[in-house]
Amino acid sequence: MVHQTMATRTTRASKASSRINSMRQTWRWLGPAILGTLAGCGGVPLIVEQGPAGPVPPQAAADVAAPAAAPADGPVLVRGRSRWVPVGWEELPGFEEDALHEAWNAWLKSCERPPAPLAALCPQVRQLAIAPPEEQRAWLRRQLQPYRVESHGGAAEGLLTAYYEPVFEARRQAAPGFGVPLYAPPPGLGQRRPWHTRQEIDTQPVVRAQLQGREIAWLADPVDALVLQIQGSGRLRLTEPDGQRKLVRLAYAATNDQPYRSVGSWLLQQGAVRDASWPGIKAWVRANPQRVQEMLWSNPRVVFFREEPLAGFDAAFGPRGAQGVPLTPGRSIAVDRESVPYGTPVWLASTGPQLELRRLVLAQDTGSAIVGAVRVDWFTGWGQEAGELAGRLKQPVRMWVLWPRGGPPPG
Repeated sequence: MVHQTMATRTTRASKASSRINSMRQTWRWLGPAILGTLAGCGGVPLIVEQGPAGPVPPQAAADVAAPAAAPADGPVLVRGRSRWVPVGWEELPGFEEDALHEAWNAWLKSCERPPAPLAALCPQVRQLAIAPPEEQRAWLRRQLQPYRVESHGGAAEGLLTAYYEPVFEARRQAAPGFGVPLYAPPPGLGQRRPWHTRQEIDTQPVVRAQLQGREIAWLADPVDALVLQIQGSGRLRLTEPDGQRKLVRLAYAATNDQPYRSVGSWLLQQGAVRDASWPGIKAWVRANPQRVQEMLWSNPRVVFFREEPLAGFDAAFGPRGAQGVPLTPGRSIAVDRESVPYGTPVWLASTGPQLELRRLVLAQDTGSAIVGAVRVDWFTGWGQEAGELAGRLKQPVRMWVLWPRGGPPPG
């Protein structure tokens, strides 16, 4: 899945966090049903850094525990843009309180395509899927070593944002009130790089002709279409020509290879808004309908989709992330693949104006804006409440990767 992060300011929004917490009982019993055996691994080597770990920067979030000294016999590892500093479990804030069974569902998904050093743990992960949290916690301590993730300069604090899967009403064919098409990739897309811009698609008949017959569905609002393209996937409550209604997913298929430009940044540069979160952008759209097209054209990138069925267990998970496994609401994150390999369990700690987050998550996705040693995009789920939180969340974060004790470093 490919997405871009839109949050640029923060104010209070807690409904989606409550919605995620309310899923706990459902997720506890979903995990054992979905298992897999494929293997995959990131390609950035980890090397041993000689010498001491170096100083740790001051702690900004008051209730996130200050980093403890790395064990004397544990080497610091360097991977891509990050370095991993071995620490004791007592450094992980909130480790005793987390509802680990929620994370286990995401871990079971990662076991469908695990990196090699973590693949050996998957049989035990499956066995522990419905174990008490105390047993799961004890197993984590025995099997895994926590590493604090830092930049090469020793900065242990980074940025947390969030993303989600929007849900929209749609029609299979153009209809009154539904005139905004969502396209499958056009023939010959890769033969012209970059392909035509958003403005060229909207204004040039010869370009639009190349997309004729590639319409998957039609939305009512061009801003909703932009939101879906930015998030990289979405759910549609689709009405067929015969009146039949069904729920489908539009998943990322390709782009026009044009650069992504944030419409929020464009509005800030224009002096049009002070709040460039999605709620702020939508408020500006309602007040300035005559300038909406200009705003849309400021982002030349267009995303093309493929349709996927959505029923049964599939509906209980998000779209497939870059790891190739479905995302779990509240327990999947997008990371910089150069710093953290896909499939890695990660401990997060973040306190800010939106929420307090202390939990086990799985690195299962990435995004064009997710760059840096300590950079996290948190998958909040789908629908309006998840979108409200994702549109505003922007706060400090610390992260610890959990890696097999005595196992080889990720290749």
